Amino acid sequence: MAWAYLILGGLFEVGFTTCLRYADGFRNVPWSLGFLVSVTLSMLLLEIASRSIPMGTAYAVWTGIGALGTVIIGMLWFGEPFTLLRSLLVLGVVACIAGLKLTAH
Repeated sequence: MAWAYLILGGLFEVGFTTCLRYADGFRNVPWSLGFLVSVTLSMLLLEIASRSIPMGTAYAVWTGIGALGTVIIGMLWFGEPFTLLRSLLVLGVVACIAGLKLTAH
């Protein structure tokens, strides 16, 4: 169950980075509230998951999910470059996340 919490927390990390793009210096209230809710849930889920998963592994996976998701959102929604090199680097992040999960005790 801890891994499910960790994955969900990583997805909320993607949510708070996306909301942050629209928060406009926290002047845009709905997006700012979305940021605050997402960051709170993300951190809470990371904390819960780290009770069972080694903290270094949990943090690396949580960060990796957030980075991966944010890059994908950037490419799909914000028109960021989608190149072969970026795609290969994203796959490298996925491989590292999978490797950490496979080696966690």
